[in-house]
Amino acid sequence: MGYEGQYIRFAKGYNAYEERDRLAGPQWRILPGLDPSLQDLTQSMLRMASHYTALETFVDVQSRDEFGSVNHALCASIRKLLHEYLVMVAQLETQFLSDDSFTLHVLNVHILPTSHMMAQLYALAHELLKRNALLDDETDDSSDSNDDFDHILEQLREGGELVPGNMTGNKICKGGTVLAIITKRLEAMSGDPAARALLTTLLRDASRPYMQMLNEWLHHGAINDPHSEFLIKEQRSIRRERLEQDYVDEYWERRYTIRDHDKSQSVPPQLEAVKHKVLLAGKYLNVVRECGGVDVSQKVMDVPTSFDDPRFLDNVNNAYAYANDSLMRLLLTSHDLPARLRSLKHYFFLDPSDYFSYFLELGASELRKPVKSVNTGKLQSLLDLVLRQPGSVVSLDPFKEDVKVEMNEITLVKSLQRVVNITGIEQGETLQPLASNQPQPEGDKNANGYTSLQLDYTVPFPVSLVISRKTIWRYQALFRYLLSLRYLESQLSTTWQTHTRGLAWSYRSSAPAIEVWKRRVWTLRARMLVFVQQLLYFCTAEVIEPNWQSLMDRLQVKEEDGGGSPSPSMRVTRTVDELMQDHVDFLDTCLKECMLTNSKLLRIHSKLMQTCTIFATYTNWLSRELEKADPDLSGTTKPPNMTPDQSCSTRSTTTPPPRPWCC
Repeated sequence: MGYEGQYIRFAKGYNAYEERDRLAGPQWRILPGLDPSLQDLTQSMLRMASHYTALETFVDVQSRDEFGSVNHALCASIRKLLHEYLVMVAQLETQFLSDDSFTLHVLNVHILPTSHMMAQLYALAHELLKRNALLDDETDDSSDSNDDFDHILEQLREGGELVPGNMTGNKICKGGTVLAIITKRLEAMSGDPAARALLTTLLRDASRPYMQMLNEWLHHGAINDPHSEFLIKEQRSIRRERLEQDYVDEYWERRYTIRDHDKSQSVPPQLEAVKHKVLLAGKYLNVVRECGGVDVSQKVMDVPTSFDDPRFLDNVNNAYAYANDSLMRLLLTSHDLPARLRSLKHYFFLDPSDYFSYFLELGASELRKPVKSVNTGKLQSLLDLVLRQPGSVVSLDPFKEDVKVEMNEITLVKSLQRVVNITGIEQGETLQPLASNQPQPEGDKNANGYTSLQLDYTVPFPVSLVISRKTIWRYQALFRYLLSLRYLESQLSTTWQTHTRGLAWSYRSSAPAIEVWKRRVWTLRARMLVFVQQLLYFCTAEVIEPNWQSLMDRLQVKEEDGGGSPSPSMRVTRTVDELMQDHVDFLDTCLKECMLTNSKLLRIHSKLMQTCTIFATYTNWLSRELEKADPDLSGTTKPPNMTPDQSCSTRSTTTPPPRPWCC
């Protein structure tokens, strides 16, 4: 029992009042005079006394609150074994007092099984104490103080709380690490039946609180982890209200994460193969729970309570399948995700574009202004008016109230170049929009309403997980690109009308050089118009439409399933994460194939668009210069080859003072 007697004393250097000494276990010295034949036998039995003292102290230390519920359950299991050990000591004392034939040899025979058990418990406790740095030298504490400080700062930076389990940083071995150590020892001792039985019992008892947290996460989507020891870590500071400004999908990616890189934590070996399923099952169910689809008050019944239960993996797989199916149904039926996506296509890909052409016509006077002078409220009213116009496809859209008009002073090319340079998408990485805390490029001083117009789209939770701010940014980039092409097409079409109807262009001059120059202008305008039209056709018909159909085909299986009960083979054919990735891949593919993710192509495209825009803008100036340069039109007499229609057109369009030959 670890007490000194008359002939057996503590070894010199052992301090019974020092916790570190008691955790290591006392060393004993036997007073001189014992028969040498009994000396070795006594020394071997005294090791059990050292183990008992160490285990008793270990149970007291590891039962402290900051060591977590897994350590508490392990200590409770060890405490039962220590109680049985004391019962055996009492029985041996009774035999010693009542049986004259009870000798040291008989005592040794009786305690052999228990001695082996105590040695196994001591070895396990010693390993846990070493991982907790409770048996190292005092000098080790100072060397790791910076690590502890960095760990605390990281906890605060990630929104963690300074609970006792987090304060001590990497000095505490708890949760999954404890279970991993027991499992590792169980594998190492698989050839020893007694040790295997003992460690199996300890693992079963220690894993019960962990399994309780696991079942709560798998079946309710909630984390009840006061000591920060569960496989999944929750960042409570990241709330779903931030989805409206979240351009990096922080809520979905960082709200719940696996404790892979935590120094004091590790994933239990039993969950290593299914840890991502565990994470996704809880994340999916958490979303359903926040939408009122899971009854949290209902207790989880008939689920495994330990890792050695044969239903353990089936429980994880079934929970994952149910959570995925529940969230998919919530998205596809209750919140009608396919209809949301079709609505986004109508507005951001201008399909159909009849309503938008009408909107641009109504708002032309406002959109011609410099971007800082544009009245966004007026444009929003015009858009609402157009969207409610009977006869248009979008008038039947139930989500038309979610479309908003915005002005973005930063040009599309600058914004895309900034993103491409940061992410290096030319090397095949994923396109990531600029976060709000990153420096933004300066706006264009010459920007007007047409070049700065963009739409925004309000999406409710949980559809905002799929149509997040990150994906809305991609929609906006594609929208601004298509709008710029359509606007440039309309400018060049207006130029064509000017070239067709204007007298300076339609009149056949007597000067050959003027006619050659006009033909060159017509050819350039025709080439520009065909180029813009072909580029617009390519982006819509060859890029967006095929990729859109491919995305819809992936959703079609679930849509056909409708409201009926799903068949087992179809229940987990698609996951929500795959759906989210498909959506992002669709947008990234469209951006890439539209040549918006390559900085070299962006610069070339910018020069081409700028050249076409300058040409269309200066058409009226060219018309005036042509009138001055043409000797027939600038003369004082009527040209002999002018037709009566052209002459009448001249009289009706000439501004005072009239030319002499027009009078």
